[in-house]
Parts: sequence; C-alpha cells; structure tokens
Amino acid sequence: MPKTESLIEAAQTVRTNAYAPYSVYPVGAAVLGSDGAIYTGCNVENISFGLTMCAERVAIGAMIAAGCRKVTEVAIATRDGGSPCGMCRQTLAEFTSQPEQVTIWLVDEQGNRRSATLAELIPDTFTTDLQSNNQDNQ
Repeated sequence: MPKTESLIEAAQTVRTNAYAPYSVYPVGAAVLGSDGAIYTGCNVENISFGLTMCAERVAIGAMIAAGCRKVTEVAIATRDGGSPCGMCRQTLAEFTSQPEQVTIWLVDEQGNRRSATLAELIPDTFTTDLQSNNQDNQ
C-alpha cells in the first residue's frame, strides 16, 4: 500500500479512539515523519476546554517522543473533512523548513479527500528560520 494511503488509513483508524464528549467531533491525525514512520494521535477533550489536545498536536508529540523532528506529510480524518485549527497549523510549521512541500490530506467519513500544502493553509509561515534571523540581528 502506498505511504499516502497508509497515512490516511491510520488517521481514520485512530479517529475511533478520540475522546470528544463535549464537541462530539472526533478527529484522527497521522503524521509521516522524515524517518518514514507514521505517528498517530486523536483529540482528547477536557471539561476545561483550554486543556483539550488536538489530534494533530498529539501525533506530533508522538513523533517527537520517538526522536523524529521533521514532518513530511499529514492526514487528518474528521466527520466532514475539516481542516486543522490555527494552533495545529503553527505546530506543524514548527517541524518543517519547507511548508510548501508538506501535503495535508483532509478526509471525511465517506473517504472523500482533498489536499492542500501546509503553506496554503498557513501562508507567510512563522518558522524557526525567522527566529534564527532575529537572533542574528541582535
């Protein structure tokens, strides 16, 4: 099975583990790391909404915990093919130096999919490269 199909399937599968009693909007995410491994996460809600963890950030946490530091492709499975929140977009951007080369697959319950690059979802990305430039100028 091609890597993209495996990535999408992993996001759909992990979505079933989501803990979403408040929004009733389960999300599954799968991140392909530069090491070739697929890391998954699902949303974990909390009655104190600020403590809720999005699926994309949980998947990135799993990637980081395994020692990988670069995202190359992402799949997100939701009821309606929804796109990641701003916080997740920025977190994904933290772990790539080339957002225009990171494809984000958005998949609904029927398996319909659309894609966008990370650069399309978060134009003028604030990256660690910008921070390095700021430190060089001080």
